[in-house]
Amino acid sequence: MKLALFGATGRVGGEILKRALADGHHVKALVRSQKLDAHPNLEMIIGDVRNAEDVEKTIIGTSAIFSAIGTDRTTTLSEAVPLIVNAMEKHGIERVITIGTAGILDSRLSPGLLRYEGGDSKRKLTFAAEEHESVYRLFEKTSLQWTIVCPTYLPDGEARGNYRAEKDLLPEEGKEITVGDTAEFAYRQLESLEFIQSRAGLAY
Repeated sequence: MKLALFGATGRVGGEILKRALADGHHVKALVRSQKLDAHPNLEMIIGDVRNAEDVEKTIIGTSAIFSAIGTDRTTTLSEAVPLIVNAMEKHGIERVITIGTAGILDSRLSPGLLRYEGGDSKRKLTFAAEEHESVYRLFEKTSLQWTIVCPTYLPDGEARGNYRAEKDLLPEEGKEITVGDTAEFAYRQLESLEFIQSRAGLAY
């Protein structure tokens, strides 16, 4: 399969890339500079995720999209995803799997609100959650086959495999999930229809 990957130099994106290449997929990755190790199945496109042309060049000819773009106190995420959606719609590509945050899952404490609004999350700063919410609301308006993977606290670590996933909610008492398991779960969604057009809450 030929895949497009945004955020390939990040923690989760790098792990998704490893898995895709190990399974023999071809990957087109949009990167700011040549930071990734060369691989016969990897096509690096040097550019900017906020540039429509660069995004389209990455997406053309692929059959599914992964986005692991971070927020890093910038609006890169909310600027990039509309470009990704436009390019997908233009080229008839339906499947997109993105990494979000547990803050945009439904609140258990305050029905009708998201976790970051309803007091479920201890985080005082809401900028990242607001960025991720804007992406979620955008996908909701599309007919794309989207899945937003929403990990809670995300320490570095290998995939252990004993995590729980729940549609639109964080598994009860879930406190953390490693980078490895988040990437493993996101990557497995390529073969799964379980979380199509929904958010997947992820925790041990």
